[in-house]
Amino acid sequence: MPTIYTYGVTASLHQPNWRAFLGRPPLPASSPEEVDALAQTPTLITGAGGSIGSALALRLAHWAPWRLIFLESSENNLHKLQQAWMGEMKARSGAAVAEATLLGDAGDRALLEEVFAAHQPRIVFHAAAYKHVPLLEQQPFAAIANNVLATATLAAVAAEHGARIVLLSTDKAVQPASVVGATKRVAEEIVLACGGTVLRLSNVLDSSGSVTEIFARQIASGAPLTVTDPSVRRYFLTMDEAVDLLLGAAQPDSSALLAPALQADHRIVDLARFMARELAPHRETPIHFSGLRPGDKLTERLWDDDEETCPAARGGLLSIRPVRPEAARFKSDLAALCVALRERDLPAALAQLGVLVPGYRPSETVLALAQNDARRMYV
Repeated sequence: MPTIYTYGVTASLHQPNWRAFLGRPPLPASSPEEVDALAQTPTLITGAGGSIGSALALRLAHWAPWRLIFLESSENNLHKLQQAWMGEMKARSGAAVAEATLLGDAGDRALLEEVFAAHQPRIVFHAAAYKHVPLLEQQPFAAIANNVLATATLAAVAAEHGARIVLLSTDKAVQPASVVGATKRVAEEIVLACGGTVLRLSNVLDSSGSVTEIFARQIASGAPLTVTDPSVRRYFLTMDEAVDLLLGAAQPDSSALLAPALQADHRIVDLARFMARELAPHRETPIHFSGLRPGDKLTERLWDDDEETCPAARGGLLSIRPVRPEAARFKSDLAALCVALRERDLPAALAQLGVLVPGYRPSETVLALAQNDARRMYV
């Protein structure tokens, strides 16, 4: 989060004391032995220019002889990553090597074939995804294409080349009420079906586009803080914890489906008040409740009612036993979803999402789009 200099706001806007807000000890960090166990493995990071992808990339810069390949679809984010990476390289000798920094789509099969042939990655951290719930409720085809179809393409190419995927998923995939959650739940099953690992993360503090970034900008501008509902609660992680969890999930003996071992969630309104105290302690910052948006839920969960949990081999992680669909049926349903996407048939696409994710309940926004789409198709 960039520092924003505005009268009455602390200049260290990007560094609130998150530990004071969380009120818990940090989750266990990755040990040097765990990192060394991976360090000689050629590693591809998709979405490498995003908040978590770049944080992971810059953490791995500290270890040699790590061979890293970065793939990012945003030119601006890729440029920022290049600049940050060069800064790390100037500060360190004998650091990891960036074998390739590529501008492209994680669902571009031709590009992926080139990447795997040239660099032979053996671990893929798949962080590329669309995540903004209200926006994607208006753009369901984009969510399906990026979160489902691109993941399926990447998983297929990785399997052909003997690579293992670690999918960065989300608590929104549990009992999903949004297109983002439903598409990430399908992405989870795609990765599990090919022998990969899924890590469901909760909200990451200080990440790009997160509620903390929104609150920071509102505080800087002197605007009221906007919270959807006073009862909304979320689980939170720091960025360092998210990276450590990803490194733990990448260990060869990790369980297939993992989540952070978090005991308590937090009210978003408490986060808003905390940030106001931290960043503008000498002025009163009002809070405005705007109402839940399409796809929003009051609370999120890290596992479903029919999923069993137990402590994982590594501290900070829970192992989840997923309920898996029958393989042939899943493959057929996924193919039908891809056909609906190709034909731009939204009613059919939503119907297939419902088949693939039985707990998914589309919002009124998405249902209205589907009704309009059906009228256009059959007039």
